[in-house]
Amino acid sequence: MNICVVGTGYAGLVTGACFADFGINVTCVDKDRGKIKTLGKGEIPFFEPGLKEIVTKNLKQGRLSFTTDLADAIRKSLVVFIAVGTPSKEDGSVDLSYIEEVAGSVAKTLNGYKVVVTKSTVPVGTGSLIRKIISEGNAEEAMFDVAANPEFLREGSAVEDFMRPNRVIIGVTSPQAAAILKDLYSPLYLIETPFVITELETAELIKYASNAFLAMKISFINEMANLCETVGADVHTVAKAMGLDRRIGPKFLHPGPGFGGSCLPKDTLALKKIARDGGYEFKLVEAVLEVNSRQRRLMVEKIKKVLGGLSGRVIGVLGLTFKPNTDDIRESPAIDIVRALIGEGALIRAYDPVGVENAKKVLPKGVTYCEDSYGAAEGSDALVILTEWNQFRMLDMEKIKGLLKSPRLIDMRNVYEPSVMKKLGIEYISVGR
Repeated sequence: MNICVVGTGYAGLVTGACFADFGINVTCVDKDRGKIKTLGKGEIPFFEPGLKEIVTKNLKQGRLSFTTDLADAIRKSLVVFIAVGTPSKEDGSVDLSYIEEVAGSVAKTLNGYKVVVTKSTVPVGTGSLIRKIISEGNAEEAMFDVAANPEFLREGSAVEDFMRPNRVIIGVTSPQAAAILKDLYSPLYLIETPFVITELETAELIKYASNAFLAMKISFINEMANLCETVGADVHTVAKAMGLDRRIGPKFLHPGPGFGGSCLPKDTLALKKIARDGGYEFKLVEAVLEVNSRQRRLMVEKIKKVLGGLSGRVIGVLGLTFKPNTDDIRESPAIDIVRALIGEGALIRAYDPVGVENAKKVLPKGVTYCEDSYGAAEGSDALVILTEWNQFRMLDMEKIKGLLKSPRLIDMRNVYEPSVMKKLGIEYISVGR
């Protein structure tokens, strides 16, 4: 089977490379000629463990190719995946201009039956919009189906998530489209992956519902952490006990500076707008967004309180990406916190294993970017952990203590044990403990 994936961003590239690894002939399409040229050499424009190896292997074996010729890719393919960006507008709604552009191109190029599949995260009704655009521009009156197949890829483990997903969601309007998409995913039947076959609108909403619920769990445990600090309880024990209840589960019950990235903030905001447009006030989702924004401010206040003010203070920062194992800084709590610290006069010494180059593009000038964790600690009034990279979990704390002006560790990810830090003579501040 031949398929094409339009868009070589995070979701598109992972989708295309992994389908090629299933033995399918995949053409990935993008308008950016420089990006396509780079990908054709097996070079990946972002950091994702395991992806480069899969891209390189399938390029060599001829199952994966990259092009800027969208029309040719569509003509050769039975299935067209749309994996272009769907950024937020100022009012929180989703910008579908890239989706509409691809749908228009499909309409002009149809040369036979195709299944047009949205892989991008899109609001309810997008499938119907795509069908309308293609129908109106389909001069050849070729047959086609529109489907929804939302992605659930976690940055840092996207390849594993594609190859061994918790579930595959397929929204369709015809049995033929369902059969073709199930055939595409046939390797997953061997590992008994659950499939949910439903209508377009339900499939489109499932992604938003899933991400909003995960965001809610994060905001809830952050609220509990703040309460624990007030009453003298330990949020880790609270979270562990909650997670042992199988109805709740332990995942995403980790306190910190809030959620970030390219999905949870955007999708939660979009769900709020979808509800409002439908005449419904989704109060729980609105509260989640408010709590997440406040949590970042509370973390800044925590640092400020420990240091007795921020003006002129030198602060070492470990971690700039929104989570470990990615170079993605989009909506990163770390970036927002660093910006706020600088805004109040703090001097920043920062280190991140892979996110520095992206951080330089968005942070104010004057940040000192260090070669390692110890460089960030050197001469600082406090060291702050903002992203829980594994390499931050086993730091030489005696060395850190000697490098700091004052032995202060502000651990926003609760990586270390308070009792151990106390024995080392380090003033230790964490979240909810």
